[in-house]
Amino acid sequence: MESSKFVAIIVGSRSDLEVVQKAADLLGKLGVANELRVISAHRAPDLLDRYVMDALTRGATVFICAAGLAAHLPGVVASKTTLPVIGLPMPGQVGGGLDALLSIVQMPKAVPVATVGIGQAENAALLAAQMLGLSDSGIAKAVADHRAEARRQIEEDATNQ
Repeated sequence: MESSKFVAIIVGSRSDLEVVQKAADLLGKLGVANELRVISAHRAPDLLDRYVMDALTRGATVFICAAGLAAHLPGVVASKTTLPVIGLPMPGQVGGGLDALLSIVQMPKAVPVATVGIGQAENAALLAAQMLGLSDSGIAKAVADHRAEARRQIEEDATNQ
């Protein structure tokens, strides 16, 4: 990817790719450049360090980090940058992902991670796009159009009952 603005999406395990791909797909639909990488904070910490630093130099503007179980990935990335990090807790074996949710939202003072619901990849994408839309009117319009379409679909579904 060239030196342009993009959302870096990192997932800790290949087993979570199906869920996380929804974030990448929605970002693409909204006109937001993104790239998706599988990098474990526990099994490949040096690779994660290199990727985050490289992404920053290439224009990453927001990170979406998906993790389950111990769910350290979002916090580790947040410790390496002052850019926004969105934690995406993955559905898991303990409480359906509650363990991951609690791990991500309990960040220490001065190292925040915004957190969306368990498995809510589309919300992570929308939050990232809303952040970028603060300085990009095209992205802001794409987000507004997406929300209007969702509202229209709900109204149509309610009418057809």
